[in-house]
Amino acid sequence: MNITKENVDALNAVVKVDIVAEDYQTKVAEVLQDYRKKADIPGFRKGHVPMGMVKKQYGKSIMIDEVNKLLQESLNKYLTEEKLDILGNPLPRIQDDFSWDTETFSFEFELGLAPEFKVDLSAKKKITQYNIVADDALIDKEIENLQSRYGKMSTADVIAETSNVTGTFSNGEDVEKKSTISVKDIKGKANIKKFVGSKAGDVLELKTKGLFDDDHKMQTALGISHDDVHGLDIKVSLTVEEITETELAELDQELFDKLFPNGDVKSVTEVRNRIKEDAEKQFLTQGDQQLLNAVTEYLVENTKFDLPAEFLQKWLATAGEKEMTSEQAAAEYAKSEKGLRYQLIEGKIMKDNDIKLDYAELVDYAKGFIRTQMAQFGNMNPEEKELDDIAARILGNQEEAKRLQEQLISHKLLTFYKENITFKTKEVTYENFIKEVYK
Repeated sequence: MNITKENVDALNAVVKVDIVAEDYQTKVAEVLQDYRKKADIPGFRKGHVPMGMVKKQYGKSIMIDEVNKLLQESLNKYLTEEKLDILGNPLPRIQDDFSWDTETFSFEFELGLAPEFKVDLSAKKKITQYNIVADDALIDKEIENLQSRYGKMSTADVIAETSNVTGTFSNGEDVEKKSTISVKDIKGKANIKKFVGSKAGDVLELKTKGLFDDDHKMQTALGISHDDVHGLDIKVSLTVEEITETELAELDQELFDKLFPNGDVKSVTEVRNRIKEDAEKQFLTQGDQQLLNAVTEYLVENTKFDLPAEFLQKWLATAGEKEMTSEQAAAEYAKSEKGLRYQLIEGKIMKDNDIKLDYAELVDYAKGFIRTQMAQFGNMNPEEKELDDIAARILGNQEEAKRLQEQLISHKLLTFYKENITFKTKEVTYENFIKEVYK
């Protein structure tokens, strides 16, 4: 057997595998002998079928099977030994004059090679790292929400600006959702005017654009997906079914003890401080995710290298369960190119900076995730064996293991970026952070 590689250019190569009879004949003979022992052919005792008959009936198919096995094993071994960094999988070249009726065979495979490039972490235009703070307006609103949650509810006949309204949103097609909303969350004087003064049984005709003060409330009220809610501009009707008013709970020690059962909060000031502290802990996660997204965008935009685009489109056309046309493959490549570029950049950064992930780290990360989940349900001190057992079950699920692995890699990379990139720090309220980043 002989394997050779010819570079077409820096990103494409062709591997040629030449196989001669000596490479596969011994294995074919072994398989034929095994077939002869097991063959059950009328007129012959088992194990005594003439070899000539076995060869005639099975010889060619066995030879083809063994040559293909040898070809795949040899090609994979060659790629590993030569340490070729390839994209996608080798694509066999179709040979019009190929025939299985010979003893020697020649196969050719196209390869797409990963590009050589450098990653520059010294951003010319500084990336913004947001420090998100909870301002007085947010704290005031959260205190009012808490007072409302623990307040007394009563039924009302007419909608006021302080009312909660239960009703069904519908557009006659894909929206049909019974929800309870607060009139305080409705945006725009014209929309509020439609609500105020209405009664149970009334049908309000509304436009979704600018209806709520944030997308999450719109998503919850209409029962639509996160991807569909942004910029949604359709007409919906709201059939009013129930109107309630909430008498806010007093800001006193009774409420403080309900909110913080350990009894260490004694004043409104302490409540505000705890709300601020808890909110800003949550904002850290959002800020980190935005920072990771911003670094990713920067690196993709500013790390220049070519890809074997033609090869990758050909590979995409045949890689899935259903073959694509060249136009479909080109469209799929256009959608996936940015992600592929970041995968290569991420891999380069991890390799160059010895950022690794071992199984023990993944187990510890999974256990930390489990601890957090259990704490939310009141189990603050789970036993180590229980954590080990749950982690083993989670990591035994391939999809869950992959998801946690991706999260841990992102965490490691974010830590690396924070240590090696100089950012422009900007302090913002949560409201302004949402406006700047997502709108």
